[in-house]
Order: sequence, then C-alpha cells, then structure tokens
Amino acid sequence: MIAWLRRFGWAAPWLFFLWFPVEDLVSTPRPGWAVALGGVGLLAFVAAYVISWTGPLADIADGGPMTPAWLQELGVWAVAVLGSSLAVGFGINWTGLCIYVSVAAAMVLPNRTAWWVTGVCSVVSAWVLLSAGAEGIGLLFLPGIAVLTGFAMRGTRYLVQVNGELRAAREELARTAIAEERLRFSRDLHDLLGHSLSLIVLKSELARRLGERDPAASLREMADVEQVARQALTEVREAVSGYRQVSVAQSLAEARSALSGAGIATDVPARLPQLPAEVDVALGWVVREATTNVLRHSGARRVTVRLSRAADAVELVVDDDGCGPTREAGSGLRGLRERVEALRGSLATSPAPGGGFRLTARVPVPEAAPVAAAAPSGAAR
Repeated sequence: MIAWLRRFGWAAPWLFFLWFPVEDLVSTPRPGWAVALGGVGLLAFVAAYVISWTGPLADIADGGPMTPAWLQELGVWAVAVLGSSLAVGFGINWTGLCIYVSVAAAMVLPNRTAWWVTGVCSVVSAWVLLSAGAEGIGLLFLPGIAVLTGFAMRGTRYLVQVNGELRAAREELARTAIAEERLRFSRDLHDLLGHSLSLIVLKSELARRLGERDPAASLREMADVEQVARQALTEVREAVSGYRQVSVAQSLAEARSALSGAGIATDVPARLPQLPAEVDVALGWVVREATTNVLRHSGARRVTVRLSRAADAVELVVDDDGCGPTREAGSGLRGLRERVEALRGSLATSPAPGGGFRLTARVPVPEAAPVAAAAPSGAAR
C-alpha cells in the first residue's frame, strides 16, 4: 500500500486542477441525475488517470510498474473518452480535462498514437470553447497548453527511459566488476599457492628422505619449509588486501632458489630491461607459474630463462629439458594467458629445441627502455 501511494504521488499534484470541474458541478444548477452522472464520470476519470500513471514513472520511484501495460493503455483510452465526453456534456469548465488526456497519452501510448489522441481531445475542447461564445474564447489557451504539456511529458518519458537504461547499465557494470575481481582473486590465489605449496611438498619429501641419513640437512629443509609457508601466508594476506604484485626480478630470484633447492640447474639473465609496471607484473607471474610447473610435472634437470626487448615488444622464453606437460593446460596456464592477452600479448607453449618444454610470452610495449635493470643478486648461472 505504501509503495502504491508513493508511486501515486507522481500523479497527485495534477489533480489540483480538478477543482474547476468540481466547483462547476457543485455551483451550477443542474438536475440531480446530471450532477450524479457528472460526479460518477469525474471519479471514473480520476481512477483511469491514476491507473495510467502507476507504471510510466515507476522506475523513478522504486522498481517496475505495478499495473500491466495493457491496463495502463486501457486507462489512457478511458481518460480520453471520459475527458472528451465530460467536456462536451458539462461545458467550458471541464475542457481543462484535455490536459490530463495529453499527459496520460504522452506517458503511456506510442508516439504517433499519443499525438493523435492529444490532437483529437484538444480539437474537441476548442470546439466546446468556441461554441460557448465570448466566455469560451477567453479559455482557448487550454488546448494549446494541452499540446505543450504533451511535448513536455514526452520529454519526461524519454528521461525516465534513459534513467532506467542508465541504472541497468550501472548494475551490469557492477556485476561485471565483481565477476572480474573474483576471477582476478582466484587467479592470484592459484598462482601464489600453487608455487608455494609445490615447493613445500618438494622440500618435505626431501626432508623425509634425509631424516635417517642426515638429520641436520633434514632440519635445514624443514626450516626452509617453515619459511616458505610463512611467506605464502604473507602473500595470501596481501592478495586478499589487493596489494600483492610480483615482478620479473623477484620471480627470477624465487625461481632460482626453488629450483636450486630441488637440484635443478638454472640459467637466467644477468641483467633485465626496464619494463612498464603492468608488463613487469604479468611476466613476473609467467616466470612464477613456469617454475611451479617445472617443480610439479616436468622432471627437468635444467631450466633456461631468456628475456629480450625489441622496439615494440618484450619476449620471455622459459625452456626446460623435462618431459613437458602430461595433460591439457590447466588453470595456471589459462590464467597466465588471460593476464598476457589483457595486455594484447600472446602466450604459447611448444617443444623446446633438443627436447623438453618451452613457454613463450610476448607482450607489446610502447618503446624500448634505454636503461637495463640489474637482475636479482645471484640470478646468473
């Protein structure tokens, strides 16, 4: 009931102008049946007008229309018929009803139909005024106001439609932003934990094997496990907060440490070119995921990383001499491809020359940087 009254509020101010036909109905001497007929007709007119208004401006209030479209249109036609009939039957004080007709028609009916209804009712009102002589001629501005009101309400209807479309677009953008953020978070979490958990598993297995033969070495490996676990916890917290970013230099340092701990020789660049921040982050994730895949699946004994930058693109190539992937690309490679393609780059996998597996990422950049950045300490072969 409250919602209905709130929507009815858009139509209520216009009902003030019904004072003129009400005053005429009360003050003008007429037979009782005529007064009753006029009163019933006016009440029916108001009811039809309100029904026609419970839909068009509902979007401004709080949601979709409360009245079916067919009932709204029926209300407009009832307003048009009753308004014209009452004006003809009761005289010039009722010709202002044509303004209500133009308002309802402009808000509900299709454009061409609305103007036909407004025009016919305005002509009827003008005829009633002209038929009344000098007194009616003084009110000939009413049909003109009805037409101008129709124009104004067509503009209002357009604004209402645009407002609804804008709100729907905002809601869709919000849903898209939420979906993208969920995708980003799941991708970051996979890349973060995949690398760290693989290293924890590897070092735990090594510590178990060393437990009986070399307890001291086993304890060192377990200390590494603790350190990696703490680092993973920190990274997850940073990812949840939205602050976690990686870089090529950082990822290469972590890769060298992880691979060396697994007994895998590494060959990484001694110096790194300066890269735009978003490219540096994306390629840092590529190095990290490639390292994780080597630790998990490849059985490789050597990994080589090459990073080169031309005038318009930077290319990262990771080769290993392992067996390569044993199944279709998992979520890690799919996430990397999404990251790289978001920068209009490409990610490709292929057999490495001489056997093994190659991961190649190529990302366009505006122009080559004149200065090279040093690789992380100890990153050279």
